[in-house]
Amino acid sequence: MKKDSVYTLGIETSCDDTAASILLNNKVLSSVISSQDIHKLYGGVVPELASREHQKLITPVINEAIIRSGIDKKQINSVAFTRGPGLLGSLLVGTSFAKSLSIGLDVPLIEINHMQAHILSIFIDSDQKPPNFPFLALTVSGGHTQFVIVKDYFEMEEIGKTLDDAVGEAFDKSGKIIGLDYPSGPIIDKLSKKGDPNAFEFTKPKVEGLNFSFSGLKTGFMNFIKKESLVNKDFIKNRLNDICASIQSTIIDILIEKIVSAVEITQIKDIVICGGVSANSMLREKTISLGRDNKWKVYFPEIHYSTDNAAMIAVAGYLKYKESITSDLSCSANARYKI
Repeated sequence: MKKDSVYTLGIETSCDDTAASILLNNKVLSSVISSQDIHKLYGGVVPELASREHQKLITPVINEAIIRSGIDKKQINSVAFTRGPGLLGSLLVGTSFAKSLSIGLDVPLIEINHMQAHILSIFIDSDQKPPNFPFLALTVSGGHTQFVIVKDYFEMEEIGKTLDDAVGEAFDKSGKIIGLDYPSGPIIDKLSKKGDPNAFEFTKPKVEGLNFSFSGLKTGFMNFIKKESLVNKDFIKNRLNDICASIQSTIIDILIEKIVSAVEITQIKDIVICGGVSANSMLREKTISLGRDNKWKVYFPEIHYSTDNAAMIAVAGYLKYKESITSDLSCSANARYKI
């Protein structure tokens, strides 16, 4: 199965982004993402709407990825797809389409764990030298927050996770409380640059080990906003930048404190930070500075491969293809697919 030039089609439909990508080995030839704006009306992802949108978008998105790559579909060597975790209805669309393509093109089918793919996105070809094994990975996104020791491409051990809300969810719910559009994380990051991160203090949850909890912080933030708005109905409007800077600073400090603990516990000083929240400017600045001061090596995927995308699915597929790890048509979507 080993070839010098391997073309991989990656398909990602775990949540509300329909994405497809073509890679030549680990080099991205095309990456197409169609985001579903309809969810902004509801302040969050509506699963039924997401699966319907995937059904409409998957064919044109994959077709566009093939056209942009400049190759013929007959050159594709394997089809990699997100099996899970994610929204079951959304996963089913991608899984079914991937199976059909695998049969039609007569190429191997390769199932990918979405969380592993986020971590393995660091191996997409770039100017950055990839980390050596073992390394510590912190995945921070809208649906997940977890620490993993990465011993090899597909040998990973979870050593910490969120007990309730994910960090991206904490950003989005905080944003919803103060009237920001969904997704709120990038908006909070932008507004924070004009605010004072020390303007307001929020209580950080105390969680043992390397686990996380954000639900208490969200509740405390909601109560704070309600209290201040009763005193001054224009509180949010007048102090929006300071509010955003303060809640963002609290959330990022929680992550930073856990990273420090993880390094102390594992003694691993190569750290990959991935997932959608890894695009947060404060998180990047603080971890890079911390790494420089403590002689750690801190790695981030390129920003456009941090949020959900199919290039990370394709690179994981390429790495599996090289090791002859394939799937059969009996595999099914798994909303709770473990890393």
